[in-house]
Amino acid sequence: MKKTLIVVDMQNDFIDGSLGTKEAQAIVDNVKRKIEEYQARGDEIIFTRDTHQEDYLDTPEGKKLPVKHCIYGTKGWEIAEGLAVEGGIYIDKPTFGWVHWDERSFGEIELVGLCTDICVVSNALILKAMFPEVEITVDASCCAGVTPETHRAALETMKMCQIRVVGA
Repeated sequence: MKKTLIVVDMQNDFIDGSLGTKEAQAIVDNVKRKIEEYQARGDEIIFTRDTHQEDYLDTPEGKKLPVKHCIYGTKGWEIAEGLAVEGGIYIDKPTFGWVHWDERSFGEIELVGLCTDICVVSNALILKAMFPEVEITVDASCCAGVTPETHRAALETMKMCQIRVVGA
């Protein structure tokens, strides 16, 4: 059965850039090991990139979160050094959740990345709605939220929606 790892927004701005946190920095090595595990088996690896334009602060999201981040083509937008892999699939998404997952097919899905309480939970719930019969797992040891409290709340929300949470 085809396994897919979805690495959500492991971008410089969310790790040690404009929206970085010590919790995000702490999971980078865990995420790297997870990517290597999938790569060694020849499984599919998809990276999402939060992608905004220079006018971000004028957008509805930018008005609610007035911190420029993940501006296309900047260092902050790039996947953190050492995580990107050749042969990986890269999706630039303009908002929290990617709504075109139904253009793909999946056997099993595992999600890791940032931020647990925004983009990880959004994508996990979209995937669960689109693929209710697919086993979806989130590895909590490879995720970090805006705060430790909202990270835990998002994990609980995903559990309630029948998404398997491991590594908590």
